[in-house]
Amino acid sequence: MSSRRIDAGDGTPELQWQRWLQARALPHLAPQALLPSGARAVVVAPHPDDEVLAVGGLLAHAAALGRSALVVAVTDGEASHAGSPHWPPRRLATRRRAETRLALARLGSNAAVLRAGLADGRVAAQADVLHALLLRTLRPSDRVFTTWALDGHPDHEATGRTARAAAAQVGARIYEVPVWGWHWAQCGDARMPWAQAHLVALSPQAVARKSAALQAFASQWEHDPACPHTPILRASMRARAQRPFEVVFA
Repeated sequence: MSSRRIDAGDGTPELQWQRWLQARALPHLAPQALLPSGARAVVVAPHPDDEVLAVGGLLAHAAALGRSALVVAVTDGEASHAGSPHWPPRRLATRRRAETRLALARLGSNAAVLRAGLADGRVAAQADVLHALLLRTLRPSDRVFTTWALDGHPDHEATGRTARAAAAQVGARIYEVPVWGWHWAQCGDARMPWAQAHLVALSPQAVARKSAALQAFASQWEHDPACPHTPILRASMRARAQRPFEVVFA
């Protein structure tokens, strides 16, 4: 699906989502059930900040549970400010890597970061490289979390498809997570696979850590006069980061 879907203004208000999700009574999964003893949480994130937007709260719980964690950084997000004299790609990539480290520290996570080094905006064209990396990295006991394969952004979708294929080959369990889907979809939208959706309850401490971690991505919150589409992150995303739950497609 085209990334054009993510340009629909501010998207569906978070209060509407919260009311609808609570009325929907989706099945619940506890963090300790998602991450049993001996399991490693592996988050395959197309861009820096996607690991927090998707499962930042779960990463905070993984740390509290003593589970090991790995973030596979598919790209360095260097194309988010195309044409900006203030943020040329190399400088932005360096900044976004630093923001990831700060965000993980705010989550209390000791997750290792494995950088795939793919070009931002071109994940689909390099999916074979990511697939090979994941086959070398994943273990059957891993719990893999990645962006939903119909999320509305090309890199998110290519990452989701590739991670699912690699996890299936290895025998690891995978969960896809909507990120941009919350923005373009409406409550009850039939394009989202609600029959596969589960709520993961978060502690107040995990919610606070997730919200603080998202603020670490300052390059994505700030307006750049050279880039009319900035800030990349929006107030609606800050609101979603304060949910007392995360949603995964199992």
